[in-house]
Amino acid sequence: MKTLILYSSHDGQTKKIAAYIAEIIKENVDVKSISDVVNLQDYDRIIIGASIRYGHFNKQLYEMLEKHTALLNQKITAFFGVNLTARKPEKSTPKTNVYVRKFLQRITWQPTISAVFAGALFYPRYTFFDRVMIQFIMRITGGETDPTKEIEYTDWQKVRSFSEMFLALK
Repeated sequence: MKTLILYSSHDGQTKKIAAYIAEIIKENVDVKSISDVVNLQDYDRIIIGASIRYGHFNKQLYEMLEKHTALLNQKITAFFGVNLTARKPEKSTPKTNVYVRKFLQRITWQPTISAVFAGALFYPRYTFFDRVMIQFIMRITGGETDPTKEIEYTDWQKVRSFSEMFLALK
């Protein structure tokens, strides 16, 4: 079976997660950005991963889904959302993570499985505006605000389990 992993990543963590999933799948897998031109019909299985930025998924994700929902609903598919809110255990499932829950309710594509992974915080890499805004959000939510820190919250075992669950789908 041929697998496609499409990702939408702002700071690179979703791309890193997509690459890790590809390492687990190993055979017949392509990893592409959501902005790449890809023929989805060439694939038996499709995983789509997307990150949240200021409470929203990338517009290109919605455009791609609008165009390909019928095809996606005929295939074995998965979705994973990446956001910093998921660093809290009580907000780390598709049902308890407000961004992913609303996203899945809003779209007509019905992924076979879905997951939420915590992202990463890369203060030194952010622009001044992003750093200040993310610090503000983290202060409100009880997170890290030290502008010199880079913290990866991603639970790689959870990503592995999701990947293995996807591989087991028939």
